[in-house]
Amino acid sequence: MSLPRTVADVIDSHVTLELESLDRVYLNVYQPKLQTPRAVFHFLRDHYGEGAVSSHKMKAITEQFLRSIDNYAREHQVPVISFEKGLRKEDLAAKYLTTFSATEGLLFIGKAQEKVRTFRTEGRRNDRGETYPWIVASTAMVNQYYFYAVDEDFGPFFLKYSSYFPYGAKLCFNGHEYLKRQLTKEGIGYEELANGILTCDNPRRMQKLADGLTPWRIERFLRKWQNHIPHPFTTNQQTAGYRYEISMCQVEFALTQIVDRPVHGRIFFEEVLRENLDLGRPDNLQLIFGHRVTKRTPASFRTRVVREGVIPSLYVDYKSNRIKQYFKEGRGLRTELTVHNPGDFGLGRRLKNLPALRELGFQTNRRVLRVQTISQDFAMSEELFREVTGPRRVGDQRASALRFGDPKVQALLSVLVLFRLLPCGFRSRDLREHIAPLLGDDPSQWTQGRLTYQLRRLGTAQK
Repeated sequence: MSLPRTVADVIDSHVTLELESLDRVYLNVYQPKLQTPRAVFHFLRDHYGEGAVSSHKMKAITEQFLRSIDNYAREHQVPVISFEKGLRKEDLAAKYLTTFSATEGLLFIGKAQEKVRTFRTEGRRNDRGETYPWIVASTAMVNQYYFYAVDEDFGPFFLKYSSYFPYGAKLCFNGHEYLKRQLTKEGIGYEELANGILTCDNPRRMQKLADGLTPWRIERFLRKWQNHIPHPFTTNQQTAGYRYEISMCQVEFALTQIVDRPVHGRIFFEEVLRENLDLGRPDNLQLIFGHRVTKRTPASFRTRVVREGVIPSLYVDYKSNRIKQYFKEGRGLRTELTVHNPGDFGLGRRLKNLPALRELGFQTNRRVLRVQTISQDFAMSEELFREVTGPRRVGDQRASALRFGDPKVQALLSVLVLFRLLPCGFRSRDLREHIAPLLGDDPSQWTQGRLTYQLRRLGTAQK
């Protein structure tokens, strides 16, 4: 079997499975009605009595929330672990997963100090010199409680709560893990790739299941676990409209293409690099898209190539977002767009914008591959270039070659620019006066036949 010669060969002839799926999804879970000091003031006044309203009233809410976490951990025999500095939370979760056999449940509760946005009280004076409390926005280092769990439909995930008002939360799960659970439920056989799928008995159904991860399913998943673990707000407060909403912090859109042989994946990257080489092997390469970039364009554009061992990784940065391309476990070509700010693409952060962002994300991945393919297999192929620049026969007349490296051809093309705006065209003697000096000749040396020959070459090339 002959090896592929271009990027297009690899993509067109040696990909055995293709999948577009959400990968890591990191969501902000927040209280939309508690984002300003005035809103916090009204909440505390309406739900926690009369009198001076200050952040001291938050203390009772926090203490009740922390007690409910301790009671929950004790009743369900769930370990509470303080994360040590330098400990990777994912490694600890993976360790607990090896001994977890239930369909779903809580693995452990982790605790870590992190800086969050909160509210505090500062003293102010009125016109009579009397002091009064005033709630202002601030930041503080507080405990974050990570609930690491396994869901029947979504697989491993974590939901973390801040232990301080307004008790913001974050939800993190993986779209490929969700997909694996759905394939198992439907009895569709598949072979795992680390954070992906290597083979599947029903690829078309697999793609449909991946597309089925909608905002509605994600929100239902969040509500389910919010009802299961301790909640900082009472039922009455939630009924009054203090319910959590979801926005997007970071979403990864992954296109995975499984190649039939590991060597073909290496060839893909080598060809991408080779096509962009100039002198040596640079660390930075640039991919040019159909997007005009000027000094006024409000963004940074950067492309980097990181080589680890023999297989490189390609990074393309756009504003606060990034495309990463790498070869996964020697089998899967992964092209992955990570979006940190949907606003960079004219979309909002609310979860309802996920379908539009998904469409844009996967189009972007395809666009990268299209640029890489076209850079090697462009429309003006070598065969067509030879045909255009070589000698041709039109009817009974033979035309000389219009070779672009020929000094006479370059001089001819340069002179034609001078005549492009003349409404009545130009004559042979006009051409003679301009083309001869460019070639170091005296105009008298250029006969009518010589001029006609050059113009015939040009006319034939146009045909």
